[in-house]
Amino acid sequence: FCALMQSLTTFAALLLASVLFVPLFKRAGLGTVLGYLAVGMLIGPSGVKLVRDPDNLLHTAELGVIMLLFVIGLELKPSRLWALRRPVFGLGALQLFGVAAALAGAGRYLGLSVSAAVVVGIILALSSTAFVLPTLAERRELSTRHGREAFAILLFQDLSVIPLLALIPLFGTGKPTALTHPGVGLGLLVVVAFVGRPLLDALFRHVARVNSREMFTAAALVTVLGLALLMQAGGLSMSLGAFVAGVLLADSEFRHELEASIAPFQGLLLGLFFMAVGMSTNLRLLVDQPLQILGLTFGLIFIK
Repeated sequence: FCALMQSLTTFAALLLASVLFVPLFKRAGLGTVLGYLAVGMLIGPSGVKLVRDPDNLLHTAELGVIMLLFVIGLELKPSRLWALRRPVFGLGALQLFGVAAALAGAGRYLGLSVSAAVVVGIILALSSTAFVLPTLAERRELSTRHGREAFAILLFQDLSVIPLLALIPLFGTGKPTALTHPGVGLGLLVVVAFVGRPLLDALFRHVARVNSREMFTAAALVTVLGLALLMQAGGLSMSLGAFVAGVLLADSEFRHELEASIAPFQGLLLGLFFMAVGMSTNLRLLVDQPLQILGLTFGLIFIK
């Protein structure tokens, strides 16, 4: 009972802090993402220590990112996605490998070995879908040219997860596993693309006959989480699995109802995700090594 009360108190404190502080960042033009991060820093281990172990909250709140990708997928019909193939594989590849090469060179200059510099370059060349897409959506810039190009780059990065996971162990002592073999994830992606749509249509038609709002919401959550877990088992990211689920249902007659069912969960969990990231920030490191951290941060931003 005490553990339950502590959990409820923490959750209530998170909601209260977000309601009080996030609107201030929104009005200041800084966006809600920075607001949630600031709230996390304030109540996390580096702040007032209201939450001492943010890792458990972070794992749960990552569901918000997954649902965000599902909702975005619902807005992209397969024909529109096919039209993005050139920016995805052209601009996306140029950004990822160009930035990775530049960062690897910087790593060598700072004294890293060749293998370490390559790995660090690849990792730092990637961007956070969870940060970029909510910011673009909040500013209503997803439909602009730079918004579409940013989305194409992020999609290419998600698709690159499989070969990158297979290649990175080659730079160290580890050996690629079955789940990091490119053929596993790509084959699974092709199978889902071909058989997923009729199966999902049959599922939601069956649920629609029950005429229950709760059952429809449950079916939507099962679809998102099921495909996300399936993709993860094949070596892909869970976010990509949720995005594929959304694209498969983009032409469905249930698209608007699906979006309405998922949106409340997505918004709440995404806010918790950003707060958990803020809680994980080590502010002590910034105090101890401010010039080094600021220099590396601005250098990374300049190169990217």
